[in-house]
Amino acid sequence: MLVGKSDIIKLPFEVVLPYNSTMKSLRPVILILLCVILSVTLAYAQSAKTTPFHPTTAVSGKVLYGQYCAVCHGIDGKGSGPAAVALKQRPTDLTQLNHQNGGLFPEEHFMKMMNGELSTAAHGSANMPIWGSDFRKTASNPNLAQDRIYSLMNYIEGMQTK
Repeated sequence: MLVGKSDIIKLPFEVVLPYNSTMKSLRPVILILLCVILSVTLAYAQSAKTTPFHPTTAVSGKVLYGQYCAVCHGIDGKGSGPAAVALKQRPTDLTQLNHQNGGLFPEEHFMKMMNGELSTAAHGSANMPIWGSDFRKTASNPNLAQDRIYSLMNYIEGMQTK
C-alpha cells in the first residue's frame, strides 16, 4: 500500500516513517491512558500524606515507635520505612541525631517537634503528623501522654550510632 504525503513524518536524518490512520486513532487511547496513570499516581500520593491516628494503650517507647514512626522512618530508624517512597522528602535518619548535634541527643528539640512547637519541611506538615498532640488528646490524663513522649524519645535516643 502506498502512503500519501500527508501521512509521512520526515525526521532530520532522512528516515521516513508512516503516520497512518491506525496511529492517528491510537492518539486518544494513549492520552486517556496517560491521564489514568497520572490520576492514580496523584491519588496514591494524596493517600500517603494522611496518616490517621489510632489511639494506643502502649507506653513502651519501642512499641510506640513501631506503631507511629516505623512506617516512615523504618524499624532501624534510618528513614527507609515502607511509606518513605511516597513522601516528597525522605524521612530523617533518626540514628544520626547525636552526630548531627555535636554528639548530644537533641532532647529539647525532639520535645518541641513532638509537641508541635517546631517544624521542618517534613515534620509537622501533611507528611509528618505531630504525635504529641494526638497522645494528649487521647490520653486519660496529661501525665500518660507526657510519659509516652518521653518513652518514645528515650527509645530513639537509644538508636543513636556510636
